[in-house]
Amino acid sequence: MADVDAVIVGAGFAGLYMLHRARALGLSARVFEAGDGVGGTWYWNRYPGARCDVESMEYSYSFSDELQQQWKWTERYASQPEILQYINHVADRFDLRRDIQLETRVTAAVYDEAAHEWNVQTDRGDRMSARFCVMATGCLSAAQVPRFDGLERFAGARYHTGSWPHAGVDFTGQQVGIIGTGSSAIQSIPIIARQAAHLFVFQRTPNFSIPARNGPLDAEHERWMKANYAEYRRRARESRTGLLVERNDVSALDVTPEEREREYEARWRRGGLGFAATYVDLLTNQEANDTAAEFFRAKIRALVRDAAVAATLTPRHYPIATKRLCVDTDYYDTFNRDNVTLIDLRTMPIAAITPRGLRTSEAEYALDSLVFATGFDAMTGALLAIDIRGRGGRTLREKWSAGPKTYLGLAVAGFPNLFTITGPGSPSVLSNMIVSIEQHVDWIAECITHLRAHGRAAIEATVEAEEEWVAHVNMVGDFTLYPRANSWYMGANIPGKPRVFLPYVGGVGVYRRKCDEVAARDYEGFALTG
Repeated sequence: MADVDAVIVGAGFAGLYMLHRARALGLSARVFEAGDGVGGTWYWNRYPGARCDVESMEYSYSFSDELQQQWKWTERYASQPEILQYINHVADRFDLRRDIQLETRVTAAVYDEAAHEWNVQTDRGDRMSARFCVMATGCLSAAQVPRFDGLERFAGARYHTGSWPHAGVDFTGQQVGIIGTGSSAIQSIPIIARQAAHLFVFQRTPNFSIPARNGPLDAEHERWMKANYAEYRRRARESRTGLLVERNDVSALDVTPEEREREYEARWRRGGLGFAATYVDLLTNQEANDTAAEFFRAKIRALVRDAAVAATLTPRHYPIATKRLCVDTDYYDTFNRDNVTLIDLRTMPIAAITPRGLRTSEAEYALDSLVFATGFDAMTGALLAIDIRGRGGRTLREKWSAGPKTYLGLAVAGFPNLFTITGPGSPSVLSNMIVSIEQHVDWIAECITHLRAHGRAAIEATVEAEEEWVAHVNMVGDFTLYPRANSWYMGANIPGKPRVFLPYVGGVGVYRRKCDEVAARDYEGFALTG
């Protein structure tokens, strides 16, 4: 007999809710978490300025009305410390810690076909068997550090935004280099620049960023949200991204340039991720997208005084919003400071990290500290870091050698009773993650209930259903402009990683209905055995 009914890997938003739902079903469960605290993404990412780009009243659990009514957020966009405080509150409020083993990294999960069980091993020598194995490992949890020549010889301090020291870092008086200008860099650069004697920003690809317009949470908005949470959450679950933003069903090309300018300006002044919904075809029509991109380029030219620096900061090689649109506070203004230097790695690539700093093809920069804002091996990295073996001992790494294949982003053919929360092939990173997490956990919980009610030992995606779903995910992705960007959505930030569009772009509401239909049709596309 298995030691527990379910092993859950990860104690972030997904792992905690999965544990809560498992308990409600009367299942025994054990959560393994690599960190020495709960929180997942918000435990590790403590870099300066770390903040959610989804508004706090929406980036929160909906499963407990009492929780959402009683918890009080302080800002429009919650900071990392506040989100971590919230997650710890949830862990305590629902008495989750007693089933969580911290500072324990799962190293292997091997399926025993005869027993219909998963045998799980950890780096601390734990061995545990479970009927179900649920991967709540997160989409952005495997930090990526490029293999620069000379990296180990650097005499200064090195940091990655995705695994920041918990005590914080004081850059006062230092010469600091930061590599990368993605979301974490865009949040941290303004703060580091205010501390450092000089900040050198090493940019390969510029990003589009919109002001957050963050501030204290409006009391009237909070009252309205709490009075209307049930209906608001229902509509969010049926929306395209799990976020309720003002959408426009008109083409950007069907209005006058003056109308477009007014609408773009209104979105810019409001700030936040809703800009991509300004017109219905911004992500499907290149000509329409160009109008939005040019609006952003004009904003950058207006904000950055040095024309050459502004040009370097201006994206031109991919459509706007096909890399995740960034949300910032004073990012472009920071490049007007006399202690900030922008280095264009497209024209002057990094040659090596030296003991004293960093050398490009043109110059060497003396640095006291080096910050890697180089992102993650997104969506698959954390899963492939574990030795997962399914039927016949086949590894997940072998199965995904040409790119990840899943059914609904929830299950993998050949790996019975293994569930992946917000896995590749689901809306995941193209959505409000909490909405997608809750939907996946609820679906998994209901699936397990179905298996137990019908005396089934195992459920497994069929190869046919998996192939059809992968084809559908790619077809919908190809209908958009997303594949035109070399983004982490495509795995393009990891050398040698197959170029596959990883998330499902069909929409949160559409995807939810598909999952519900599959379950209603006796788990169509799955084989139930035992």
